[in-house]
Amino acid sequence: MLHDKMDAALNEQVKWELWSSYLYLSMSSYFQDMGLAGFANWMKVQEQEEKFHADKFYNYTIERGGRIRLQTLEAPPSDWKTPLAAFEDTLKHEQGVTARINGLMDLAIELKDHATVSYLKWFIDEQVEEEASVQDILNKLKLVEGNPSALYMLDKELATRVFTPPVA
Repeated sequence: MLHDKMDAALNEQVKWELWSSYLYLSMSSYFQDMGLAGFANWMKVQEQEEKFHADKFYNYTIERGGRIRLQTLEAPPSDWKTPLAAFEDTLKHEQGVTARINGLMDLAIELKDHATVSYLKWFIDEQVEEEASVQDILNKLKLVEGNPSALYMLDKELATRVFTPPVA
C-alpha cells in the first residue's frame, strides 16, 4: 500500500506527464503550421512517449493500492519564435521533469518505499536519454541556424522517428 504522501506525489506526476504530452502536441502543431513535418513528427512521437509515461504512473499507483485523482491541465504555449526556441523550451521542460522524478525518488527513499525506489530507476534512466536526445537536436539546430537547406535536411532526419513503447 502506498503512503499518502507517495500517492499524492504520483498523482501529481500523472498530471505532469499528461501536461507534457499536451505541450508536445502543441509543439507538433506549431511545427506542422511552419511546414516542418519532420519536426512535427518528432514532437508527436514525444507526445506519445509522455502519454505512455502517464499510463505507467497511473497503472503503478493503482497496482500499489493508490487512487488516481485526475486534475485540470492548463493550456500549454502554442507559439515559439523559432524551432531553436521551441527546442530550448523542450530541454528546460525535460530538465524540470528530471527534477520531478528525482524528487519522487527522494520521497520514496525518505519513506523507505523500496518498491517505488526500484520502479523509479527506469524513469531516471529514461530522463538521461530524453535530455540527451533533445540536446543533440539543439546542437544541430545551432549548427544549421540561418541555413534553410540544412534545416530541410534536419527536418527529413526528424521525420524518421517512430514511437516504440519501451520494454520496462
